[in-house]
Amino acid sequence: MTSRFNSPVLPALNTCVEICAGAGGQALGLERAGFVHSALVELDGDACQTLRANRPAWNVVQTDVRSFDARGLPGTDNGVGLLAAGVPCPPFSMAGKQLGGEDDRDLFPAVLSLAAVLQPHAVLIENVKGLMQRKFAPYRVTILQRLEDLGYIAEWRLLRACDYGVPQLRPRAVLVAMRPNMFSSFRWPDPTACSETAPSVGHVLYESMASQGWELASQWADAAKRIAPTLCGGSRKHGGPDLGPSRARHAWAQLGVNGSSVADTPPAPGSILPVKLTVAQMALLQGFPPDWSFAGRKTSAYRQVGNAFPPPVAEAVGRSIAKTLASQSALTAVRG
Repeated sequence: MTSRFNSPVLPALNTCVEICAGAGGQALGLERAGFVHSALVELDGDACQTLRANRPAWNVVQTDVRSFDARGLPGTDNGVGLLAAGVPCPPFSMAGKQLGGEDDRDLFPAVLSLAAVLQPHAVLIENVKGLMQRKFAPYRVTILQRLEDLGYIAEWRLLRACDYGVPQLRPRAVLVAMRPNMFSSFRWPDPTACSETAPSVGHVLYESMASQGWELASQWADAAKRIAPTLCGGSRKHGGPDLGPSRARHAWAQLGVNGSSVADTPPAPGSILPVKLTVAQMALLQGFPPDWSFAGRKTSAYRQVGNAFPPPVAEAVGRSIAKTLASQSALTAVRG
């Protein structure tokens, strides 16, 4: 049987199928990079409502990706440009048991199965920094080998959100895979900032902190002239909304933030330091635009924000992928 990659008909290289889409951080970044989503697959009902509320035109499919049938998706008749995924982090998180492939929440196999079905030109997967630990080296190699068996060359890279203008450290493990003729010209995005030049927490949140007339907003913002520690979304199995373990809360306290819980509204007149952050404020620190809304109760909304792939980072990687796909398409057209 002739592979679609040997066909003279080129796939629509800007099409994207995304799984484990969450609240849309990666999807928003990829949209800004020029990709058009054929489908966004997500199991959580509140996250699906978030996606639909912010982008009514998106085709949101609420299902377990392990039972998702990707064949016959609208807009994929000529193939798929990109398969993207933000698979669950708990199997590899340093805050969890780190069961890796033995964790029932590990969805890397589901991504690889979809890649085999869709045969996209590129694959993008992001996860927590913990995946890059030495103990998971054999697992990472297994994923690279499986992708190689499917006809791809892939590479892991640790990217920090602050290096792309996000006011938060947030290192993420990112994998990009492409067909060999394309991967040879792929370049990871150059940083646009760093931890010293990224916007500070105080700069990003000042307007929100002052929105209710809090008289200490300027004082707080002047003292919060650093980037935030990594937001921790947690999992559905544990706890409520807070800003992470004790070490993270200590870092937040140095920014004048009480990390023990999440506020319903910005501080009102008379509020004392340290203050709690709202879900909307944490979304700003994650790189979401101010008008991006989140469905569900506070704990659910917080988890959607805390587990998101920052849109500016997804956009930067997405633009690098799109540039490579476009250049290869132009080269193929010239040769044709």
